[in-house]
Amino acid sequence: MSEGWPLPSDFAEPPSAGQRAAWEAADRAARPARLARLRSRFAEPAIDAYFGVRPEHMRYISGFNLGAGEDKVAGTSGMFLVSADEVVVLADSRYTIQARRECPDARIAEVYGDLHDRWPELVGSVGAKRVGVESGWVSQALWKRLEAAAPEVELVPVDGWVEADRAVKEPSELERVAAACAVADRALAGLLPEIKPGLTERELALRLEWSMRTGGAEALAFDVACLSGPEAALPHGSPGDRPVLPGTVLLFDFGAQVGGYRSDMTRTLFVGAPTEEDLEIYALVARAQESAIAALEAAVGAGAMPSGRSLDGAARDAIRAAGHDAHFGHGTGHGIGLATHERPSLGRTASDAPLPSPTVFSVEPGVYLEGRMGVRIEDLVAVDVEERRVERLTRFPRDVISVG
Repeated sequence: MSEGWPLPSDFAEPPSAGQRAAWEAADRAARPARLARLRSRFAEPAIDAYFGVRPEHMRYISGFNLGAGEDKVAGTSGMFLVSADEVVVLADSRYTIQARRECPDARIAEVYGDLHDRWPELVGSVGAKRVGVESGWVSQALWKRLEAAAPEVELVPVDGWVEADRAVKEPSELERVAAACAVADRALAGLLPEIKPGLTERELALRLEWSMRTGGAEALAFDVACLSGPEAALPHGSPGDRPVLPGTVLLFDFGAQVGGYRSDMTRTLFVGAPTEEDLEIYALVARAQESAIAALEAAVGAGAMPSGRSLDGAARDAIRAAGHDAHFGHGTGHGIGLATHERPSLGRTASDAPLPSPTVFSVEPGVYLEGRMGVRIEDLVAVDVEERRVERLTRFPRDVISVG
């Protein structure tokens, strides 16, 4: 049954220490331009400063990096204030050494659980009277406390500025996404011989996680999903103590994190011989994915970026034509980078505007039959319209693979 299986050696080796150092240097070199783009937006809403709170934006703008899950206990550490000529990074005593190390061009302000008390001093130190705030990431309670602390300073809701910049990927960002894809590819290839009936979804998910963590990933992009049989009809289900049974599908949705950047892939395998229905649904999902990528390639080849909505339509039309429109509810894809889900979006409600470039996003149609099975195939695709380039960063084969 193992004939034709991919091997870990088919995929790129984990990045070296030298490569990781080069990526850190690339980030440092890119930050002045990132800051310049952010500041260029100040004029229209007439703000004097920008208050950022998203962990991804901390790393992107200032260089401060919170580890996986650390944002839940970091308090205000890592939040930052950008004025016309200064970056101020907040840190309490747990993070001041890290902040000085990772943000050498920023002023570090020691702030503990007293942000609202320190707020007048902070905004006053940069001469701000109107501050743009990442409104989608600040609670109403904190917003009101900041307003009350400095009533002379107007808080201006800001949404999507840094997200839009992050959607356009720098070369070193794409390299890290590709490296994360290779870690995930190698991990699944190494797991294939271990998949046997009787093992549970949870056991297989743990083995796959271990393989990624010991094979070059500094963290997971998200918790591994391993779903067998009827559970594969849950697009975002969680692995349980259900044993893998012969004659069922086995869906893995997982990703690695390398140099801060993430991968995301889904493969649907078959335990033993697939049924006729299994093969029919798998072939349909594969056609839907190919339809979207073919539409992307045609547009980029003509020197234009398609919209996320049009690519979703290409995949959805293929599934609709087979009578399974009701069994494909989620969008066709999403951007990825410092976050697993970021701009751009490929979906029915996505923008009709051209996608950004260069960028990277998933293409992941699926068909889910409740109580029976589900199939999804997900690859990450990098696109650069100026270079007329469309490249699958996920290299694990999309062929039908039977295991066990």
